[in-house]
Amino acid sequence: MKKHKIAIMGFGTVGGGTYDILTQNRDHIRSTQGVDIEVKYVLDRSAESLEKRGADKSLFCSDVDALAADKEVELVVETMGGVEPAKTFITKMLRAGKSVVTANKELLAKSWSELEPIAKENGCGLFFEASCVGGVPIVRALGESFQGDKVQSIYGIINGTTNYILSKMSAEGVSYSQALAQAQALGFAEANPTSDVEGYDAAYKLSILGSLAFHTSLPYQSIYREGITRVTAADIVNAKRLGYEIKLLAIGKRCGNDIEARVHPVFVEKNHPLASVSGAFNAVYLHGDFVGDLMFYGAGAGAHPTGSAIVSDIVKALCGKPTYCDFDNNGKLDKSVNLVGDFLSGYYICVTVDDKAGVLSRISTILSDNGVSIKAATQVPSDGNAATVVFLTHPSREHSVMRSLESIGKLASVRNIDSVIRVL
Repeated sequence: MKKHKIAIMGFGTVGGGTYDILTQNRDHIRSTQGVDIEVKYVLDRSAESLEKRGADKSLFCSDVDALAADKEVELVVETMGGVEPAKTFITKMLRAGKSVVTANKELLAKSWSELEPIAKENGCGLFFEASCVGGVPIVRALGESFQGDKVQSIYGIINGTTNYILSKMSAEGVSYSQALAQAQALGFAEANPTSDVEGYDAAYKLSILGSLAFHTSLPYQSIYREGITRVTAADIVNAKRLGYEIKLLAIGKRCGNDIEARVHPVFVEKNHPLASVSGAFNAVYLHGDFVGDLMFYGAGAGAHPTGSAIVSDIVKALCGKPTYCDFDNNGKLDKSVNLVGDFLSGYYICVTVDDKAGVLSRISTILSDNGVSIKAATQVPSDGNAATVVFLTHPSREHSVMRSLESIGKLASVRNIDSVIRVL
């Protein structure tokens, strides 16, 4: 049996987890998949990371050009993260004819359209199952399992950090800042959590998943993005009282040439499968025109779940021909596609007003005049002369709701528009 030699670039959490699986399950992979994989090099800043992992220090490599020139190395795993120097290093490997397996969602979202043609030119592959939803095989499913279906919608909890924070807020009644501190203490959130809590990470992943699902480049810049930093403990309480959980969802829909692509907090009814996805777990709920509803669930991050997805790509790359996307991946939205900004959604609106007669009526009139139908309205007395009014709307157009809120905010009796969250 041929021995396939590979290298790992970046030996942090995910790179180390990948190494664990390749070494500890080497005999299992050899016996079940018919492929013997040996890690020849680990490229990192120093050999210290190998020592911490218990890996042989002789694997250490610090020269990316020497790695690219080694003809014994067939495939390289990239787990460095970030755009640079990862992009430069991956480009070197592809130009040297080595297939690349990466978990780098930001790099894929920004440079997929540049890297895949280089892979094609040099007869090698670019594999990225681990870039989205950790150990859950959603990339493979979208790329290879729906040839007879048109995927019409994707609803994804695809960022474990935000799901952990929102789950803590819901279960324990803590504030956003308290839940974030807990997430950071446990290593679920970075010291600078901006990419996660402001929705960038989810937007990168939706760009990749939406492109695969809808067979067209879906640039991450075209995705509407709103994070969870403005979700309050009061919103969580109101959601639960009304029969909902709040989740950060990545939403992609396609109807003909119309595509919706957005990331933002959402009220999800408690009987919906996504409402029960808690902690750092991820899930993708999709609908195909013939297959119907499907849900993919599992660990969305971590050394071994993500490493498992990487190893699956390594085996695929070494055992078969490279596969590429089935659309013109030029990094631009196709001219025939209409990106829908005035989408249809229900809305939760929480407003602080003067506690006096007629206020609710005036707000209701503004909503009605803009074509926004109220599903439910409740008024909760607050301290002093203020009251909190909570509205749920029937599905309404985004622009109509925003126009309504602009007018509502100008009413003398309205002290503040506290929260606006869309409803699934």
